[in-house]
Amino acid sequence: MNLQQGFHILIIDDGSPDGTADIVKSLFALYPNQLFLEQRSGKLGLGTAYIHGFRWALAKGYRYICEMDADFSHDPKDLIRLHEACKSGAGVAVGSRYVKGGAFENWPADRIALSKGASVYTRLITWMPVKDPTAGFVCYRREVLDAINLSAIEFSGYAFQIEMKFAAWKLGFKIVEVPITFKDRKLGDSKMNKGIVKEGILGVLRLRWHSLFKNYRNKVLNTTYISATPAFADKEVILESK
Repeated sequence: MNLQQGFHILIIDDGSPDGTADIVKSLFALYPNQLFLEQRSGKLGLGTAYIHGFRWALAKGYRYICEMDADFSHDPKDLIRLHEACKSGAGVAVGSRYVKGGAFENWPADRIALSKGASVYTRLITWMPVKDPTAGFVCYRREVLDAINLSAIEFSGYAFQIEMKFAAWKLGFKIVEVPITFKDRKLGDSKMNKGIVKEGILGVLRLRWHSLFKNYRNKVLNTTYISATPAFADKEVILESK
């Protein structure tokens, strides 16, 4: 919240037992009209939380919408570079671990191997020119999210990040990768499990299948863009955090 570029933060809380919602509410007075909370009942999945946040941001009229982890694995200061990349012409700016200058800090070797393997596998199957397709630190221009039929995004776990980039690429938007250092979380546990990995493996194959034999582009193209209200049109970025 110390960044001076007018960032707003939206927290999506699916009934977290750790009291996330109460903590956020206690900070409203300190960050008026800058910190927001959307509460949902039950665990509805990572992808649906992001889509909920995207729709909220579009309806509020934000021009740039970012997503990132809320455990400080992603450095908030890097938001500025992602934002600048989109202002300079990118439709999607990806905080990338696998371009020159990208790195890891204190991440277990098995997680690095899984992440790198998933990235190579995704590029080989989809041909998508993104070196870190599973990255969850991303800035979108609103035109990109407007153009995507968010209801057509199939995946809610590991494959969600891949499909969002794949959809943007198939719709012709420029994707730029910005090097970041990914740091392992100090508190909490990873939500990675066999089901999420399986969705990633099968999901990539499904994306490739649809793009080859079905008109995937028409499927994910939103023909009626959301009519955004100008409530926050003067603010350039919203941070959607999980």
